[in-house]
Amino acid sequence: ARDADEREKWIHALEGTILRHTLQLREAETGFVPSVQDFDKKLSEADAYLQILIDQLKLFDDKIKDCKEDESRRKIENLKETTCSMVESIKHCIVLLQIAKSTINPVDGIYLPPLETPVVNSTMPTQTTLPTDASQVCKSDQRPSTLPVGPVVTVMGSLQTPTPNSTGSGPSGPSSGVASPAHIPLPSHSVPDFSYSSSEDEFYDADEYYQSSTSPKHCADSSGPPATSPAANNETTLKRPNTTESLNSSMSNGTTDADLFDSHDDRDDDGEGESVEEHKSVIMHLLSQVRLGMDLTKVVLPTFILERRSLLEMYADFFAHPDLFVSIADQPEPRERMVQVVKWYLSAFHAGRKGSVAKKPYNPILGEVFFCHWDLPTETEDPSPHTEAASEGPVPWSSPNSVSFVAEQVSHHPPISAFYAECLSKKIQFNAHIWTKSKFLGMSIGVHNIGQGCVSCLEHDEHYILTFPNGYGRSILTVPWVELGGECNISCSKSGYSANIVFHTKPFYGGKKHRITAEIFSPSDKKSFCSIEGEWNGVMFAKWATGENTLFIDTKKIGIIKKKVRKLEDQLEYESRRLWRDVTVNLKLKDIDAATEAKHRLEEKQRAEARERKEKEKQWETRLFHEDGECWIYDEPLLKRLASQRH
Repeated sequence: ARDADEREKWIHALEGTILRHTLQLREAETGFVPSVQDFDKKLSEADAYLQILIDQLKLFDDKIKDCKEDESRRKIENLKETTCSMVESIKHCIVLLQIAKSTINPVDGIYLPPLETPVVNSTMPTQTTLPTDASQVCKSDQRPSTLPVGPVVTVMGSLQTPTPNSTGSGPSGPSSGVASPAHIPLPSHSVPDFSYSSSEDEFYDADEYYQSSTSPKHCADSSGPPATSPAANNETTLKRPNTTESLNSSMSNGTTDADLFDSHDDRDDDGEGESVEEHKSVIMHLLSQVRLGMDLTKVVLPTFILERRSLLEMYADFFAHPDLFVSIADQPEPRERMVQVVKWYLSAFHAGRKGSVAKKPYNPILGEVFFCHWDLPTETEDPSPHTEAASEGPVPWSSPNSVSFVAEQVSHHPPISAFYAECLSKKIQFNAHIWTKSKFLGMSIGVHNIGQGCVSCLEHDEHYILTFPNGYGRSILTVPWVELGGECNISCSKSGYSANIVFHTKPFYGGKKHRITAEIFSPSDKKSFCSIEGEWNGVMFAKWATGENTLFIDTKKIGIIKKKVRKLEDQLEYESRRLWRDVTVNLKLKDIDAATEAKHRLEEKQRAEARERKEKEKQWETRLFHEDGECWIYDEPLLKRLASQRH
């Protein structure tokens, strides 16, 4: 295939061909039609073989311990790694078989056959799940669900429908297998209890599977009074008010930096590293509703996988090393500035993935904003506690030497976030927007980050355009982890310097995780003057055109500078941490039901506001950014403010 889109089209075409023709050929050759019992038997056999393989895998550790020769030990370790990959592949296949069965045998009332439908065989359970422990397989022929799917039981068995080879000239004899969904006449008024379609009007990421007959869409269209969040009862204004006055008065009253800012990071708490084993039945339920390649933007996700912070706050992690960012402006030559841009860019991803377990940040609601700033390290050990605050800029309560940051959710459909950062004293700014689009990939979830960013060195009138890698959540049934993948570019039209950066995904068998390679090019030069290799969350080395090899950056040794966020009581009611505080507190307390309810209240308020705007035919007005072509630009960037001062 020439590109990923064409490859995906081929895969879907092959899947369709296989589904259309495989059973027809088998029936024509043998007259055999598989039943649900046959399917369960094969599934149990696969589980049993998987357990045998897992038991054999444990023997590798003993062999490695007993091996005295280094060469033999390396071979056994490589063999063990390959076997582990094969085990993951088999697990993947079993999950896909489960999804296939759930497609044929729907759950949660997605399909209810008419009462007059002839039934020959007995009923079967509505849903099956993969055992959490492979040792539990083959203990029972039937594999009932652990999910409370309600009183609905789907009737399975022989339906008197034409077989694929039927000419339609007369009724066929009853089949002993399960009829394909395509052959089952659905009543025209049939409406599923739960919809996971990507065509819904709204999407939210933390509703649980309530056992009621009300679908998410019914909730969205409800005419009843919406529930309101305690943090959002008052009417909000569209523009950010000037809070410098109140903050300056607080500083003059002798308050300390710790009194003004909440430097606490929720991810410092315990409990972020647990696996999803205890929630596997819910994950399996979720997987049964999706198919390969499906857009997950509007799929409802369970609350327990949330990261306890908004996506807008996660974007602030791009500046976890603000000293590297501002040092771009300190470089005297264009070549050195491009190298520094690449160094800052490659250091910008590891801080966002602090824990070993991948979790999903909150989907920001429309109009949500997040403010923070970083105080740059100084040469003196005891900096002045009261630095003069900036009189303007995105964060007026920060100093001119700080890096200030603001982000806003500027669109809900599609979900677009815009963010901006600057350092006044260094005359450098960054503006970016990202549209996230997610897909289900079997055992992984892929997130396509559509958009771009621009680093502007105002002293040199240089603008560096850059793109972002895609993200992947791997091993979603065990301990999820994040992987970055894709090719990114950085270019400066004025100087002509450019860089190509490739985030390599781990091959199915062998290979390393988190690998990156990068090439930096001079203007009109086809050969790079610097090649970089390493891991984006580890150590990276540079090889220069002179033949010299140097350490480029070591993300494990450079310190992360913590961002400073105002305390909740000082925040505006539409700031991220204040909006989500009830969800965050309950997630900390591991009260999933209360967190879900808080999330539901917040989303219901947004639905009500959207309905009101639609009734009044009013368009949403963004607070801090405006659309310019295909980009979203901060309203008052440093470039604009400096230009107005010169005039």
